[in-house]
Amino acid sequence: MTTAVIIVAAGSGTRLGLNRPKAFIEVAGLTLAQRSVDAVREADPHAQIVLVVPAGQSPLPAGVTVVTGGATRHESVAAGLSALNTDVDTLLVHDAARALASANLFTRVVEHVHATGAGVVPSLPVSDAIKRVDVHGAVTESVDRSVLAAVQTPQGFPRADLEAAYASVRADDHNDDAAVFIASGRTVHTIPGEANAFKITTLSDLERAQALLVPVNRGHRIGSGTDVHAFGSRRGLWLAGLQWPEELELAGHSDGDSASHAVVDALLSAASLGDIGGMVGTDDPKFAGAHGEVFIREAVARLRAAGYEPVNVTVQILGNRPKLAPRREEAQQLLSEWVGAPVSVSATTTDGLGLMGEGKGIAATATALIRPVD
Repeated sequence: MTTAVIIVAAGSGTRLGLNRPKAFIEVAGLTLAQRSVDAVREADPHAQIVLVVPAGQSPLPAGVTVVTGGATRHESVAAGLSALNTDVDTLLVHDAARALASANLFTRVVEHVHATGAGVVPSLPVSDAIKRVDVHGAVTESVDRSVLAAVQTPQGFPRADLEAAYASVRADDHNDDAAVFIASGRTVHTIPGEANAFKITTLSDLERAQALLVPVNRGHRIGSGTDVHAFGSRRGLWLAGLQWPEELELAGHSDGDSASHAVVDALLSAASLGDIGGMVGTDDPKFAGAHGEVFIREAVARLRAAGYEPVNVTVQILGNRPKLAPRREEAQQLLSEWVGAPVSVSATTTDGLGLMGEGKGIAATATALIRPVD
């Protein structure tokens, strides 16, 4: 059997307020009309596609039959009917504004037309409470929503029957093809529709379509962190996960390990999970004197709970002391074990400038690369 699809794309789109026909507005790089054409071609590469457009519209999708639409939807569909190939026996009518309707929906409509010999429309149950109101907006009665359905396109029909319906039914009395078909005394069945086959009418609808087609980036992400601590008065420095017994400790509620804390902030920020202060607080007694391992492992656990894992981390220590080079490899191995990914450690001085250059403390900056995981 031979199928044709009339795609109605002649609307002005005034409610969108973008000063061009709605079907030729782009969403995620393609016009609504092109997206509808692509769905038809995916469902049936051999189907005839008739695109009904405003006069003078360009550019147009390639490989389609183009006709000029009328002042009403009924007139536009009638124009599309006049352009059908003679061998077409199954006909679908689709609104280009429902540009996210899937190829599968087109296929299911065609299959049900073949199986029933009747008209077929996709539909969704009505979930909102429905009220009948008067001209002043006052509620006059409640409507039983269990007997209601919200219908979509594509709507499918035997070609000869739809042509006969359009020839016999007045144009101004009905707002879709199923209504015309029923008014001519013929039967229309429903099949389950698709939530994404909603009609794009307003800017919020356009934004919804954009969000569905271009989801939030779940690729690799980068975060950075910085931590600074002043020296205390006692010996026993903790830095990069290692203890340096002869160096002055860094003052802080925990062990003051600037390098480890910077790594934590870099990991958390990459996944938009805040910072170390928000993770453990700055004065919780159970973290008094806690070492960097506690914080790094907790950050990695939170990262994984959010659907990410570390790829690698770099951390640079800024200060005059201690001398990192003799223990660099030891620090990298330890931090890599805690993070579960390679960690590189480097150090530099500030040429005598600032808190670190004056020997009053140590700072560290870190950068973390993470990736999504199942």
